Amino acid sequence: VQLQAFGGGLVQAGGSLRLSCELSGRMFSINTVDWYRQAPGKEREWVADITKGGRTNYADSVKGRFTISRDDAKNSVFLQMDDVKPEDTAVYYCKADVVIHLIGANRDRQLWGQGTLVTVSS
Repeated sequence: VQLQAFGGGLVQAGGSLRLSCELSGRMFSINTVDWYRQAPGKEREWVADITKGGRTNYADSVKGRFTISRDDAKNSVFLQMDDVKPEDTAVYYCKADVVIHLIGANRDRQLWGQGTLVTVSS
């Protein structure tokens, strides 16, 4: 199972951007998916998550501006970023907790995407 994040780019302050996190492979199911970000010179910070049942949580810094959603039919999770600010500039990563369905057993795995860069200009 592989995970890929994309959708980053350059956006002006106040604008919008939509990030995608796609999983590919066979015989797996997706539990909770998180988005993290890491700004230059700073530690990675948690941004938002969405459970298998669709419950969402957000960091205070993005609450009311970012929306996380999922489309299980497409094995995808999205991060809609609205009213972006220069301080949202970072590399954004998605992390997925998945279950690999093997014959006779299941395996829990935590996958990280490669990151996608978001740059917000003032």
